[in-house]
Amino acid sequence: MYSSSNSPSPASALPYAGIRVVEFTHMVMGPSCGLMLADLGAEVIKVEPVGHGRNGDATRKLLGSGSGFFPLFNRNKKSLTLDLQTPEGKEAALKLIATADVVTENFKPGTMQKLGLDYESLKAQFPRLIYVSHKGFLPGPYEHRTALDEVVQMMGGLAYMTGRPGDPLRAGTSVNDIMGGMFGAMGAMAALAQREKTGLGQEVQSALFENNVFLIAQHMMQYAVTGKPAAPMPARISAWAIYDVFEVKDGEQIFLAVVSDGAWREFCDAFNLAELHGDPRLGSNNDRVQARSWLMPLLREKMAAYSAAQIAQVFEEKGLPFAPIVRPHDLLDDPHLNATGALAPIQLPDGRESKTVLLPLTLDGKHLEVRLSPPKLGEHSLEILTALGYSPEQARALAQGQAA
Repeated sequence: MYSSSNSPSPASALPYAGIRVVEFTHMVMGPSCGLMLADLGAEVIKVEPVGHGRNGDATRKLLGSGSGFFPLFNRNKKSLTLDLQTPEGKEAALKLIATADVVTENFKPGTMQKLGLDYESLKAQFPRLIYVSHKGFLPGPYEHRTALDEVVQMMGGLAYMTGRPGDPLRAGTSVNDIMGGMFGAMGAMAALAQREKTGLGQEVQSALFENNVFLIAQHMMQYAVTGKPAAPMPARISAWAIYDVFEVKDGEQIFLAVVSDGAWREFCDAFNLAELHGDPRLGSNNDRVQARSWLMPLLREKMAAYSAAQIAQVFEEKGLPFAPIVRPHDLLDDPHLNATGALAPIQLPDGRESKTVLLPLTLDGKHLEVRLSPPKLGEHSLEILTALGYSPEQARALAQGQAA
């Protein structure tokens, strides 16, 4: 068990301590929902499939860009293995659900229904149960379609807004999967609060497509207000004169923003650009926006003489916005993240030690700690099944996909 240095609070002090979540999830969207509830103190039990040619959540075995999914989104969870396609495995799952406050799933439509573990099959038997489904689309004309993060980015306007005109480009992370899981967790929290009033559970649904549309809604509303379609971000008419990535000394890159008349004055003074500060054609931000065609090449030439570190030091001293162009793996050594406890040590399922990224919030000044590293396959099966009344021998058989 690992914990971040500034997060000593016991699990019992966390907001959702005492809440049990049973998750039937894989990939990103469902696991991210469980992660958020787990970090907030819920006991989250991840049910992983065995038998019939399966050996746990296939996300564990992903390569390349998917290799980080399992270790990131499955901390603070317990792993239970069952074969849900056998009567014994399903019976064990139902016994577990009987002890749960929340069930989450993110399999394609119809999968949980075939297993008899969908909300309609469970609600009469478990009226207090909150059931969170993560799908590609909310019920409607598209609900039969198979969705992926990339699919909904393309059909939901995000790829159009991210790439250059005629070259739609997906965002560089699983933005809809992660945020869709967050909305699933928010729905679970709301349903738990409502259950305090009604005594009843309910179904919560979150979907990739609708999540993506919410992200792009500002551009939809821009059209509603102005009557003009939003242009892709790389082709937009900037509201600011200087809001660009600059290539500087030794080929380094840095993003710089000068967005007010006062900032323009500070910028010109800091880099000995008195002739530009005094140019009447550049008196206001709007003037400078109109002059970008000749101003930006001149500024790029001037800034190329400085290193990124020199520019960053000046911008930081002057309180001007700037950002180095950082690669994801560089953030593991970021001084701010390490100093504030936003990164915490974990043990990977293969035994290696690493750092992980905590939720981007604090409660009472403390990050939400890593209480359990990502579990090994079936690590908690014996503990969970014996607590449900199975003998150790029966528990071992169930965990291996055999008849108890």
